[in-house]
Amino acid sequence: MLSLTTLQQPHAPAAGPLTVEGGLMIWTIVVFLLLLAILRKFAWPAILGAVQAREQALERQLDEAARDRTEAAALLAEHKKLVADARGQAHAIIVEARTAGEKERALATERTRAEQEELLGRARREIAEERDRAVADLRREAVDISLAAASKLIGERLGAESDRRLVQEYLATLDTRP
Repeated sequence: MLSLTTLQQPHAPAAGPLTVEGGLMIWTIVVFLLLLAILRKFAWPAILGAVQAREQALERQLDEAARDRTEAAALLAEHKKLVADARGQAHAIIVEARTAGEKERALATERTRAEQEELLGRARREIAEERDRAVADLRREAVDISLAAASKLIGERLGAESDRRLVQEYLATLDTRP
């Protein structure tokens, strides 16, 4: 074992993280440049294509978003216009319904008033007819009673038709007096 230790160099500096070794550094640079050349040849176009595709996709999405925003604004304006039109139509329908209701109420009132006047006129005519009949019946009774009283007074029976006419004329003259 001693022989192995004597062959080794005495006290060689220990390799640390900050020690620079020229051969290792050259090989590291060569490997890095070789890896960079391989990546540039094969990976760089694919990476660049993916980045450009992503950029184009983002631009398309932004354009679509702007188009959608414009379309949404147009649809909102159209919706507001339709709502305003619907409100206007609803208001017009309400006004028309109120007007129609007022006309119908006025018509019903007029019909009721006309029916009332017709019933009142018919009742007045019936009352007048009944009164005239009652007056005529009363006159006949008065004539009959007057004839009966005059017969008893005179003591003889008066002629029915001529006497009746005479009494009716007298009673008619009584009606015209104030």
